[in-house]
Amino acid sequence: MRLFHRVLALLLASCMGALLFSVNALAKKDDFKDAIPISLNGAPSPVRDPSIANGLPLTGYFERSFTVDGITRTAKIYIASQAPIRSYFTVIAVPDGAATAEFLQETGWKDLADETQEGLFVLEPGPGGWGSFDAEQNYVNAAMNFYIGTGNSYFSIYGEHYLVGYGSGGPPLEAWAAANPLKVIGQVYVGSKGLPASYFNQFYSLEFDGTSTPPGTNVVFPPGFRLIKYAETVLPTWYIDPDKSTISDSLDYWMYANDCVESKHKDPVLGKICVQANDSSRWMTSYSGPISEVAVLDEPGKDSDKKADKYLKKERTKDIRDFLTYYTRYENFFAYGNQLVPRSDYKKLGFEIRTMMVNNFAREYLVYVPKSAKKAAPVMWVWPGNSQTDKVFVDSTQWWKVAEDNGFILVIVCEKINTNAISVSHGDSLQFWQQLREAIIQNYDVDPTRFYFSGQSAGSFLSQSFAVAFPEFFAAIASTSGAPSNNFNGTNVNIEGTTYPASNRMVPNYMIYGEGDLSTLLGTLWDATTNALDRWAGYFLGVNGLALTDVDEGRAVISGWQDRFSTWTWTKQFGNATVPVFQVTKDIYRSHNNIYSETPMLWEFVRHYSSEVDTNNNVVRYYSASGFTKAEDRVQIYP
Repeated sequence: MRLFHRVLALLLASCMGALLFSVNALAKKDDFKDAIPISLNGAPSPVRDPSIANGLPLTGYFERSFTVDGITRTAKIYIASQAPIRSYFTVIAVPDGAATAEFLQETGWKDLADETQEGLFVLEPGPGGWGSFDAEQNYVNAAMNFYIGTGNSYFSIYGEHYLVGYGSGGPPLEAWAAANPLKVIGQVYVGSKGLPASYFNQFYSLEFDGTSTPPGTNVVFPPGFRLIKYAETVLPTWYIDPDKSTISDSLDYWMYANDCVESKHKDPVLGKICVQANDSSRWMTSYSGPISEVAVLDEPGKDSDKKADKYLKKERTKDIRDFLTYYTRYENFFAYGNQLVPRSDYKKLGFEIRTMMVNNFAREYLVYVPKSAKKAAPVMWVWPGNSQTDKVFVDSTQWWKVAEDNGFILVIVCEKINTNAISVSHGDSLQFWQQLREAIIQNYDVDPTRFYFSGQSAGSFLSQSFAVAFPEFFAAIASTSGAPSNNFNGTNVNIEGTTYPASNRMVPNYMIYGEGDLSTLLGTLWDATTNALDRWAGYFLGVNGLALTDVDEGRAVISGWQDRFSTWTWTKQFGNATVPVFQVTKDIYRSHNNIYSETPMLWEFVRHYSSEVDTNNNVVRYYSASGFTKAEDRVQIYP
């Protein structure tokens, strides 16, 4: 019976694929407006395809229906061909009277999705048109819960969203944004009336507490700590031709949220701009600085119909997308880790997305060679957290910016598509690394003595396990939120189901973790609980000839926004050089997910080390206080 169901699912998936082909064929003829969406209600989930390195298996035009307050409502989904797993999506609320497929074609949204290999999730009015913002919240929540939720087995999303609302569809979407600001990167509303102050008032006092989401644990804040209010979440906002008689309350709220001051100039595209204050103390821009803004474009015109049409032109749609995609952000649940930053521009920066076959699976990887990289450049190899592709991780860490600022080559691996065809997890990593290492050495001008490892969560588990079993792979490691498995005993280490003996050889090592991190990382190295954090530290202190003492606890260096980081460093003396060989940072305001400000901290640790490896995997390690910019300060630290 199980075999029968599997065969049936495959047949249904094949039929769905044939339908998608016909939709995409229509699109090529520029008559997408006639496309008929495929219903996802009751449709089978897609099956894993080993030949796809990192792509959503279902692409094309879809529909999902919901019963809301006794009425059947619909939402449309458009997924561009070649859209990756966990693609960026723009959520669009179409205006009353619009035929969705025609609207997406005529406004250029469909073309832009194709060009950028992204997705669109489209909210639609009910049979009688859009209702009031409060009357529409049940529909918006039902649609967004499907789009975001675990019940969606058809496509996966980045996790943060761009919002665009047209006409009467704007206020319901804006209301959702105000209630869920950590999930929104930026928002644009065209011809909107906005929302009343009576709706916004609740968010001036509503606070983000320390509640985390699995796999993290809740954060307990220090006494007297001031919690962030919802109304203090910066969220770039642009109103195009708003209703002047009703928009003032919305403008007041988002100007407050973005800590804005009125700019003296008028932008030719955005109109009147209010920029985030230079001295802004908003948490969400503590890393990037005051980059947010609120803009209002109100071009005068006597013919309101012609004026409205102008805002639906493809040129205006591109302006909207350019405004939104200047930004990205990460951490959609825990406010104290949520940050707004500039988004990477793949084409402008020259990211290379490549693939190779590893154990009969196509695997993707991202390479970034910044213009600042010189000949024989160092390489940072990055292993993302579980379910995070290379494309997700390049934006959720800003490793590209640190590479650009410091002149190293960045290589981010993409995980293997797992049994769920729309997500990834680590697999065949040892073989992948060995193949990828040779490809990078052959194709790029790199310095193999300055290979460094980093990773987050499952990627940190993996890279830290490599540090135990294969320290010859790299010169130093710096990772976040993942020690070798909790049963690591210092003798053997498990890497994806295979046990390897611990090498008992030193490697410079650094890890950052959070107050609300995994249960296996809770506490400090000096508390009464022994967990993976303690076993990891005990092993690497030991191979460096060091031991934990009670005196060490009081030697933390405090740094970062709101003094969030406590860093402990263990050093050894080599001649006249005092060398940090082991380091741990605890972030008292972080859950499990990494935050942007940690990325340059990781690089700052590893950049001082190099290693030479002979054919028998014997390693000689060196330290340079200058990061190898001064030949005379290189000292041997191992053996």
